[in-house]
Amino acid sequence: MSKLWGGRFTKDTNKLVEELTASISFDQKLAREDIQGSLAHVQMLAECGIITNEEMQSITAGLNKVGEKIEKGELTYSVENEDIHMNIEAFLIDEIGPVGGKLHTGRSRNDQVATDMHLYLKNHTNDIIKLIDDVQAAIVQQAEDNIETIIPGYTHLQRAQPVSFAHHMMAYFWMLQRDKERLLDSLERVNWLPLGAGALAGTTFPIDRERTAELLGFDKVYPNSMDAVSDRDFILEFLSASSILMTHISRLSEEFVIWSSEEFNFIELDDSFCTGSSIMPQKKNPDVPELLRAKTGRVYGDLVGLLTVLKGLPLAYNKDMQEDKEGMFDTVETVEGSLKLLAPMIATMNVNIDTMRKAVNNDYSNATDIADYLVTKGMPFREAHEVIGKIVLNAIEQGKYLLDLNLEEYQAFSPLFEEDIFEVLAPEHVMGVRNSYGGTSPEQVKMQLELAKDKLGVIQDSEK
Repeated sequence: MSKLWGGRFTKDTNKLVEELTASISFDQKLAREDIQGSLAHVQMLAECGIITNEEMQSITAGLNKVGEKIEKGELTYSVENEDIHMNIEAFLIDEIGPVGGKLHTGRSRNDQVATDMHLYLKNHTNDIIKLIDDVQAAIVQQAEDNIETIIPGYTHLQRAQPVSFAHHMMAYFWMLQRDKERLLDSLERVNWLPLGAGALAGTTFPIDRERTAELLGFDKVYPNSMDAVSDRDFILEFLSASSILMTHISRLSEEFVIWSSEEFNFIELDDSFCTGSSIMPQKKNPDVPELLRAKTGRVYGDLVGLLTVLKGLPLAYNKDMQEDKEGMFDTVETVEGSLKLLAPMIATMNVNIDTMRKAVNNDYSNATDIADYLVTKGMPFREAHEVIGKIVLNAIEQGKYLLDLNLEEYQAFSPLFEEDIFEVLAPEHVMGVRNSYGGTSPEQVKMQLELAKDKLGVIQDSEK
């Protein structure tokens, strides 16, 4: 088969070179975007008088027909045609004849592929934002059901202070909110149109790039043709935001793995999100959060891979940039798949309220409140800190918890202790008095939930 660019060559391409340079095995994922960009391009060409309306109508009908055949799986891609752009152009020429060759007027594969990727990320970034929205909604629902549920809060994976389980879960809501805002912000760079930049220097044809941008829904047009075809910042930005998002998914997944262990038993994941053992019949393994935790690494790899590809490239386009697609596709599929699993897994998990409460009763996480208690009685904080440290040590030596000590034992360390110390030590009180903005008290958690629902409402309203 003759190459569409083969006029200058006297020998056929080595088959191994064809295999190395062909990208059709993976860039066929851009078929929809390639046709979308071509439809806008051909309309602009006709409006600018570069091709006739009849030619435009023929090419448009042909592109739509090719798109339908691709959707139905009726066309076979050719490695000889290298990539999705040349395959579609070859299909078009087969469909409508030589006039299909006019589609490529005023553009290059360099600006064409960049446009396709802008369109691809534009579509999928919006999809991912909606999927994050679903996860956030599941978190909010679990939080609303567990405002009064008390769980040990940890630092260094050591019990620190009692907190509301709703408060703990809502921390991930705000992580995801920042992820969503990063992705929304990245759309500003995604919404720049490279089409019409040509191979690197623009074109001699009197095209209207702003009109093409309007037809494709882009906000801006690249003002520099060399930057337009060589820019992959928008992909790096997406991969970076996705890596941070997967970090948050991984952290939450780690919590689920720990909490669902027999040692913690704070939650139970629904059977539909767990698997069993081939040899140990009693096992219920949290495979889904474990895999979500692991898949974070491949997204990191996609980011580092593209950074490494781009770091030494001179302007403008280089064949190295063919390596920009597989990592992008992989990250999109990984992130979307992870979020689709995460939302229902959160929604269906069972919270073991009694186990959490027992854990809070049987620890020393209310120690800070005893120190604060002594401070309210007039003792300097540093002195109070030392006193309560000694009380904790004494309790540990006796095999007791702070709630097990009687008033006489407390007064042995300070005469400032009175009967109200036991009120102060109650986990509900410890949680409830942390009423500063953003704190774990039920009142603050309810305010936080209202703010979160407002955030979800803003996104949902923008989607209508």
